[in-house]
Amino acid sequence: MEPLRLTGPPPAVVTALRGWLEATEAPPLVVETSGSTGAPKQVLLSRHAVLASVAATERRLGGRGRWALVLPPTYVAGIQVVVRSLVAGHEPVLGGFDGAAYASLVPTQLHRLLDAAADTAALAELEAVLLGGGPIDPVLRARAEAAGIRVVATYGSAETAGGCVYDGYALDGVALALGEGGRIRIAGPTLFDGYADAPAATSEVLVDGWFLTSDAGRLDEDGRLHVLGRVDDVVVSGGVNVPTPAVAARLREHPAVSDAAVVGVPDEEWGHRVVAFVVGGLDVAAARDWVAELHPRSWAPREVVAVDALPLLSNGKVDRMSLRARASAVEP
Repeated sequence: MEPLRLTGPPPAVVTALRGWLEATEAPPLVVETSGSTGAPKQVLLSRHAVLASVAATERRLGGRGRWALVLPPTYVAGIQVVVRSLVAGHEPVLGGFDGAAYASLVPTQLHRLLDAAADTAALAELEAVLLGGGPIDPVLRARAEAAGIRVVATYGSAETAGGCVYDGYALDGVALALGEGGRIRIAGPTLFDGYADAPAATSEVLVDGWFLTSDAGRLDEDGRLHVLGRVDDVVVSGGVNVPTPAVAARLREHPAVSDAAVVGVPDEEWGHRVVAFVVGGLDVAAARDWVAELHPRSWAPREVVAVDALPLLSNGKVDRMSLRARASAVEP
């Protein structure tokens, strides 16, 4: 049975997924990863995995209902929005929030929606807003919750049928463990079947029933997961391990900065040079002092690039490959 590739505008994707759910036998879905840090992969997701995720989400949120689709419908987060809504017996709301009970957003979307009073009020009417697809600043979450929005931070990927860890705790049936270097490992019924036409790549990350993610984390004594960032987001600069997501999060806390991303690029002197891209007015000296107030000064960026906006992929994630290429092209 040939895998199902979803294409077209949202209404076409909704129709295709409805048929996929109703079919006696359903082929796996082909879901492309975002490609935010490398070449996109073609993930094969079974109907069993998708529905296991839907059921676990309903249990964790405490109910089911109509979902608002404001994400690209062919990526895993958008697919799950459609399927959750259809399983609950509702057509998803396309392009808005009227009549919806739930929504799924990425942090950039939430940040922009909070700048509009009408959008903020609409989000506050929802039962819950899932927020995933990247690091979530405590300031952004606090701002949303102060506006009466119930935010649930999610962690997952196409390989796990979307978010499988909510607010740090694994969904029912999902197992978490840490491997070498704190690499996050995930097992359970929501796992993908493999990468399409890529058995070698599949065998590298599906090992003994576990999916080996590209992220590093730590687990509290009560089993709560803290995601520290991608394994390859920890760069060695001057012999020091620098977790670039933590540096970016600190920069976003500066009152003159509305958004920031941090990357590491090869450098003859430092091994890797830490480069910050900031939306707002902050020079390199002020950025280094600000980071050093909370973290080791060795984590501070050695270069700051001011931008009007961070480049985004079609799914709303920051295009880190583009930022690395831009940073590499600039002489230090």
